[in-house]
Amino acid sequence: MNKVLVVDDSLTDRKVVSAYLEQAGLTVLDASSAEEAMDKLTQYQPSLIVLDVVMGGKSGFEMCRTLKAEQSTKPIPIILCSSKSTEADKMWGNVVGADAYLTKPVNRDELINKVKQLINR
Repeated sequence: MNKVLVVDDSLTDRKVVSAYLEQAGLTVLDASSAEEAMDKLTQYQPSLIVLDVVMGGKSGFEMCRTLKAEQSTKPIPIILCSSKSTEADKMWGNVVGADAYLTKPVNRDELINKVKQLINR
């Protein structure tokens, strides 16, 4: 069973994304910070991570860069998800190694299609 880790400091956004993924038949873990996500990452080994960019503490850009630099976590696909929607933000997501960049509010079908595409590649 594929597990997706949803990391967002906004409870509302975390619940919406989690509900979309659960409706698509995926098992969802969630975390409200990069630090909590790192604990869950080692414990549950998700198939994919949906990661907010703007969070207190370590940002999603920083966490993505860290995960893509480690051999053990590099293969895990990461979807950055943010209200930051400029081309510069999307480019920076690419620079830090994200596999996709979606803007908020998240489109349900776009999210599910991207998640399935990345898990099945």
